[in-house]
Amino acid sequence: MKLQTQIPLTKQSKNLIDYHSNILLLGSCFVENIGDKLSYFKFQNLQNPFGIIFNPVSLAKIVERSLKQNYYSEKDIFFHNEQWNCFEVHSELSNPNKETFLNSLNELIDSTNKQLIDSTHIIITLGTAWVYRFVETNTTVANCHKVPQKQFVKELLSVDDIINSLETMVSLIHSVNSKASIIFTVSPVRHIKDGFVENTISKSHLISAIHKVIPPLGDRGLYFPSYEIMMDELRDYRFYAEDMLHPNQTAINYIWEKFQLVWISTEVFKTMNCIDTIQKGLRHKPFHQNSEAHQEFLKKLEAHKLEVQKKYAHITF
Repeated sequence: MKLQTQIPLTKQSKNLIDYHSNILLLGSCFVENIGDKLSYFKFQNLQNPFGIIFNPVSLAKIVERSLKQNYYSEKDIFFHNEQWNCFEVHSELSNPNKETFLNSLNELIDSTNKQLIDSTHIIITLGTAWVYRFVETNTTVANCHKVPQKQFVKELLSVDDIINSLETMVSLIHSVNSKASIIFTVSPVRHIKDGFVENTISKSHLISAIHKVIPPLGDRGLYFPSYEIMMDELRDYRFYAEDMLHPNQTAINYIWEKFQLVWISTEVFKTMNCIDTIQKGLRHKPFHQNSEAHQEFLKKLEAHKLEVQKKYAHITF
């Protein structure tokens, strides 16, 4: 008896992720769920250097600015709520000191530039096609930073708008890194604040645009169906967090297993299992810290760490 309809998945045949891979993750909050899994298993990765960015126009701006090393200046930032902010980045980067803020943004441009050039895999997760345009400058923002809503116009990006943004990103990335695999996903998080029907329209625009952009890329551009897995295989509220919008840890683990099945080289599964043992061991809280049994446990844990680090010198715990 089948109790699920399952999304058909096929193991990638080229450029699989292993411990020599270098991964950049950009986009919505869901990309950080996958990024956290990669970090847990000690894969080399950088996630959302400019913070969570939900829409493709703002993502394209960040990629372009980083690759062209178009550094931020005072005209790109503003003071609001006792902090310096930038409409192109997430509010978690905001800072009360102007010079510190600008320096940190420009350092991120340099590090992201290097990461885009060096990455073997770039995962781009799109969250929404709804955007806010700042009226004063007529530009789409990544984050409103609690500036009064009357200063923005809310708009729905057309499929063509999204295609243009994605093609810009792909073209810029492949101009400096032709071998990178670009993996597109759509976040399974529903943006109900936009409205139920509006969220569906938004996701459909994103999916339509991605599937227009991918075919010309061949095996350098691919789609991972995280949204479809959540909507179809996990169509039950027990797989959602308390807000009934975000996937809970069970759902994240399930989607990660599917991602692992498609994108992670089977040759590193043994190392991943060893790292999982180490990570669980590091989180273990003993009842008797000085006991002989715990000291023996620590010796075994150290042996596992040395085994992994002997094979991959860049891994640290």
